[in-house]
Amino acid sequence: MSTAAIPSPRLRLPGAMFLRVLVERRALIYQMVRRDFGQRFVGSAAGWLWTLIHPLVTLASWVFVFQYCMRVPAPSAACGGNYSLCLFCGYLPWLLFSDTVQRSATALLDQSNLITKTVFPSEIVPVTLFLSSLGSHLFAVAIAVGIVRYTTGHFSILILLLPIYTLFLGLFAIGVGWIASSLQVYLRDTAQVVIVMLTAWFWITPIFIDEAVFPVRARFLIRWNPLAYVVRGYRERLLTAQIPALDDFLYLAAVSISVFVIGGMFFRHLKRGFADVL
Repeated sequence: MSTAAIPSPRLRLPGAMFLRVLVERRALIYQMVRRDFGQRFVGSAAGWLWTLIHPLVTLASWVFVFQYCMRVPAPSAACGGNYSLCLFCGYLPWLLFSDTVQRSATALLDQSNLITKTVFPSEIVPVTLFLSSLGSHLFAVAIAVGIVRYTTGHFSILILLLPIYTLFLGLFAIGVGWIASSLQVYLRDTAQVVIVMLTAWFWITPIFIDEAVFPVRARFLIRWNPLAYVVRGYRERLLTAQIPALDDFLYLAAVSISVFVIGGMFFRHLKRGFADVL
């Protein structure tokens, strides 16, 4: 008498179901990105141009204070002494990261009606915020490329590597955004903690201060800071033809992917109680 073979259970990678939701809900993600991008500037005369006006005014203020008043040298030798271009190219990735994380911290509370009353994949919220901010970021990068080309005549084929840095930045920002947004549901002070952490994080990222200026005992903060590698990568790709260091590239990839996976698992674990708390 023969017995039917019992099928062995299929092995699943941790988080495979979580990632599948992101792929299957891509149409919903697209609609939410469009809505978020439009709602940010409803009733505004300048519209999305404010996403450029604000950072440009901030950069102009920094250039005036640090370059003309305090005579601070350009924060990177790759900048060729052009403080404004160096600052602009280094500030672009930070602005995308901080905007994604800060908005993600309160995003689930803002979408609480959808989460509690419908079957809504809340994990897509930080993803949509990053993609919404990415639209303005890409436009700003295009402006940076044009300015660099016009003022210095520089353009390198290695700029094609820039989207890889943006991808790693996105994975890292979404991972941090998942952690911050899920914690905010249970600990309502999380958004304020995020603001404080971003302020401190900004100053240990060599955006307008040369890495060599940091105290020797504090330079480990830069070596462990993935944003420092992204800022360096943006400057090198936009302003030089320097080939990226393989060690830096691998470190950034490892940290970004790890934070993305850890953030997703953390979010998935805390998501079970969202409906009861919101």
